[in-house]
Amino acid sequence: MMTVNEVSKLTGVSIRTLQYYDTIGLLPPTEYTEAGYRLYDDAAMERLQQILLFKELEFPLKEIKAIIDAPNFDRDKALSQQIELLTMKKEHLEHLINFARKIKTSGVNKMDFNVFDTTKMDEYARQAKEQWGQTVEYKEYEEKTNNQSPDTQKLAWKNLMLIFADFGKIKEKDPSNEEVQLQVKKLQDYISEHFYKCSKEILKGLGKMYASGGEFTENIDKAAGSGTAVFTAKAIEIYCK
Repeated sequence: MMTVNEVSKLTGVSIRTLQYYDTIGLLPPTEYTEAGYRLYDDAAMERLQQILLFKELEFPLKEIKAIIDAPNFDRDKALSQQIELLTMKKEHLEHLINFARKIKTSGVNKMDFNVFDTTKMDEYARQAKEQWGQTVEYKEYEEKTNNQSPDTQKLAWKNLMLIFADFGKIKEKDPSNEEVQLQVKKLQDYISEHFYKCSKEILKGLGKMYASGGEFTENIDKAAGSGTAVFTAKAIEIYCK
């Protein structure tokens, strides 16, 4: 666990900013000490990385929160977009540096402003934003959470984890077992009620993410026991057939 002061020193994000992220529900601490100090674990630090990467794409904090909180958030896809954008920025800066050096050594023979053109980079960022922000599910999730308090949203996620905890209690059963399949239906209905309409197609995609070995797998297994994420994914696959 890291204190808010340690996180600030490590990341360069001010303590005041971290406190603000907590207030708006963007980056809640993992827990508090008895004295009320914020503590952050590895999962929280990973979430902070995702927040900072999306800030590089110039997403507003409200949109960042909705995207990373959505159950269908694809971290690998987001990172691929971020790498592409950073590469474009790197090339842009290198061109500017070379242009400045040329001016210093030989002067400017003509007024050339092409080096300042960021059209390609801006267009990529715009497409990335549209890709994340224009889906029906994203809009529905945003509408549902728009006026909710951070506590209400935390409760929704806590209850979602309790559903996975119930999967953990029956993971020794066959995934096709009726009780297990009813639990999948409960999960689907809960997502539809609290996040966005969860069709079987979307649910199937979520199941694959649950078992992908990333943050979703870690969080589910942490809340419900090792192997629960993979078991849930298998049950979802059967349910969606």
